[in-house]
Amino acid sequence: MWRVVACLVGLVASLGAFPAWADDMPTIKLIMNSGQLIPQTLEVPANTRFRLEITNSGKDAAEFESLELRKESVLAPGVTRKLIFAPLKPGRYAFFDDFHPETGKGAIVSR
Repeated sequence: MWRVVACLVGLVASLGAFPAWADDMPTIKLIMNSGQLIPQTLEVPANTRFRLEITNSGKDAAEFESLELRKESVLAPGVTRKLIFAPLKPGRYAFFDDFHPETGKGAIVSR
């Protein structure tokens, strides 16, 4: 019985440590506003996990999408979402607003 209790205590302790680990991750912010991306180019540290915080400040829906990175997220007006990215090799990775394909084009640059 004491082994079960010890395992549960260890499990709870490890879950409690997760938020602290996630807070150490760099956060990069992106604003989507009716086809405008602010900024259009996001610079991130190479070989490092990071969090992308996306805010839709426009009056219509927006969709962050990157085919290269296999990430997408639809945001209603006024919504903020966070996406976690695995470490990227140095390079340039395109993304776009799928609801505004003509104007909503950007890139993540990993250095």
